[in-house]
Amino acid sequence: MHDSDDKLHVSRRTLLRASAGTATLSAVGSVRADGDDSAPRTTHWFDENCPEATLETGMTHCEGASTEGCADDHPATTELRSAVRDTLETRYSNVETLLEVGYKPYFDTLETGDDSWSHWLSPEFIGDGELLDPERPESVLVDNRSWQPIGVMFIATLDGDSVEPPAVYGEETSEERCSPWHAHTGLPGRFAWWYYRRAYEGDFQDGDREFPCRTPCMLHVWTVDHPESVYAHDAPPREYRDVPPADEPEFDTDAVPGEDELNWDALPDEVVPEELPGDFAPADRFGIDLGL
Repeated sequence: MHDSDDKLHVSRRTLLRASAGTATLSAVGSVRADGDDSAPRTTHWFDENCPEATLETGMTHCEGASTEGCADDHPATTELRSAVRDTLETRYSNVETLLEVGYKPYFDTLETGDDSWSHWLSPEFIGDGELLDPERPESVLVDNRSWQPIGVMFIATLDGDSVEPPAVYGEETSEERCSPWHAHTGLPGRFAWWYYRRAYEGDFQDGDREFPCRTPCMLHVWTVDHPESVYAHDAPPREYRDVPPADEPEFDTDAVPGEDELNWDALPDEVVPEELPGDFAPADRFGIDLGL
């Protein structure tokens, strides 16, 4: 959404606060290759090193990706979706359960209000070598109005490094091959991955401050109906997410599912990172208006 002076206008609490953080990340700098933190160097986030990078949301297909053969009624798709739905219903059915098993919240989508949704990421499952495992989804996607899981996102990494992801089905030379993996090249998505690793994997303590040119390959599987595809990049429209709100959680919060938006303020203080995405820097440099 753009306002009259062509600035990107987004809510502080329902994100693209993430973009705020990225706007002046060059001030943060990055660790030198020789490990000398005393002389941080400035990194330019839009230069010849990152030719695909964009200011606003952007994505690209991963190497070898193919959606030509993807069909919602294909047996492999229905089997994967059914297994994912079963996992969400039996293991990760609500926000309270996600917190209990170690999923970490990140509110990073452009949608706000009734349309907003969030990613919950598992440091245990990310990079564990298990890819496309419906019982170990790297990320659970949650509708912020109902507080209900509506799908998962698989992330192709191994020990923190991006890896080539497997196809859902079909061989490389097959016309029915389905491998709908995508990577984020836009500033919001790149920052989201950088922030996740900073906040939840302790990368900065380990000396890794590099800001990525793109994210690892990712793949969505929506368990609610979607007019585009089970594997669609964007969340389904609101009318496809009309599910009953979750039960009120037992953790300490004044927010009520179905009445209040799920965001940082709705969560217990002990699970909210000390540094939130919007705490890093203002976005004036890139003309992003956060509506603060």
